[in-house]
Formats: sequence, C-alpha cells, structure tokens
Amino acid sequence: MAETDRGAGVMFPPPFVYLGLWLLGPVLDRLLGLTPLLIPGGFSALFLFPGFILIGIAIGLFRRRGENPNPATVTGGIIDTGIYALTRNPMYLGMSIAYPGLAILLHSLGALLLWPIAVTIIRTQVIAREERYLEAKFGTAYLDHKARVRRWI
Repeated sequence: MAETDRGAGVMFPPPFVYLGLWLLGPVLDRLLGLTPLLIPGGFSALFLFPGFILIGIAIGLFRRRGENPNPATVTGGIIDTGIYALTRNPMYLGMSIAYPGLAILLHSLGALLLWPIAVTIIRTQVIAREERYLEAKFGTAYLDHKARVRRWI
C-alpha cells in the first residue's frame, strides 16, 4: 500500500452509471424505434422497494460505523456485519435490483436493454477497483471476508 491512502480509485459515483444509462434508454428507444414496455408502472414497485431498502440498510450501516459510503474515499475498516455478512456489495446489488423498476416507470425497452451494461460497468470499473484496494489495504482479513461472503448474493 502506498504511503498515502487514496481510496479505491473509483472515478465516478456508481449511482451515475445506473442513472446515466437509465436516462439514455428513452433516447435509444427513439433512435431505434423500440416498442415501449407494456408493463404497468405499478410493477416497478416490485423492484424499486427492495432495491432502495437494500441501499438504505447498507448506507445506514456505513453511517453507524462512521464510514463514508462513497467508494472514492478512504475506508477505515471492513464492514462484515448485517447485510454485509450476506453480500459484499449491497448498495450495488440494490441499485441493480431497482434499475429495472426505473425502466418500467419509463416504459423504456432501451433502458432495460442497457441494464446488463450498467451491471458490467459497476463490476469491472467499480467493484474490481474496490476489491484490489481492500485486498491491498487489509490483506488476509479482506481475503477471508471474500471467501465467506459472495460478491452479489
């Protein structure tokens, strides 16, 4: 680990990945002439509520531990209790669950088609950086946590 801890090196706020691609969805719909999703907007709650609840629980645990949930900041420790005993990335999991609900609200097939791209960007550009950082900073303690707890679910 370098003398100065600069965090995981995440270059952009992860919610912006999901939000940006979600907003790009209707543009894609229009450009490609995609058929609107015919799923009633009320079904969005099946995704939005669990996703946002998961995010809220995870952020609450970060706050109680005195940690900043922003992945661009330095971390003081591994959170491995509560929801973090079940998934190493509950905030990203929550965003990934909520995303289709947002696509349904827009009736946007394009947004739904961009969902796997959002998940891939989070996995390769955010989670991978965080994991490298945490392994370098906490060594065996983080490796043990990784061995016990799945990345997503």
